[in-house]
Amino acid sequence: MKAIDTGRLRSRAAAGLVVLAILAAAGSAAAAGLVPRSLGPTTSAVVTIEKSYAAGTIVIVSGNRTLDLVISEGRAIRYKIGVGRDGFRWSGTVKVGRKAEWPDWRPPAEMKARAAGLPDLVPAGPLNPLGARGIYLYKGGADTLYRIHGTNEQSTVGGFASSGCFRMSNADVIDLYERVKVGSTVIVK
Repeated sequence: MKAIDTGRLRSRAAAGLVVLAILAAAGSAAAAGLVPRSLGPTTSAVVTIEKSYAAGTIVIVSGNRTLDLVISEGRAIRYKIGVGRDGFRWSGTVKVGRKAEWPDWRPPAEMKARAAGLPDLVPAGPLNPLGARGIYLYKGGADTLYRIHGTNEQSTVGGFASSGCFRMSNADVIDLYERVKVGSTVIVK
């Protein structure tokens, strides 16, 4: 007769309970209308741009709440975005340091200091504020903690609402994610 490893069974049972708790929370959130039923609208349009940038460059104009992905000389795909609220807008040139599908979210210490009660980690999924994709912005090889990301709060796209990140509908950020490469230049004006 083979001995039963009760420690392993308890570990599997605990993992199963965690999964059930997450599914129950997601089910409750869906029933309460908190989980989005769609990826949001697609706002992309091909536009003519005046300044010359290399193809693959992202140009964000915070005042206009637009993100342009340059596709060729004088042409870009333009998306509607949400940007930083007063006191949280910034400008400069950064690079795409990494990309993630359905990223988890770890609120930075500064944000946690402003908003007591934020968790250390929000796992990936429909309740995560980073939405369907995250494009991580780096400067000098270091993570700036700013992101171009999706959102489940569609009403914030097109507004001044974030703490410095750039929000897109999940449909738009999925499209951008497929087009942009790690190492691409991002110019924020």
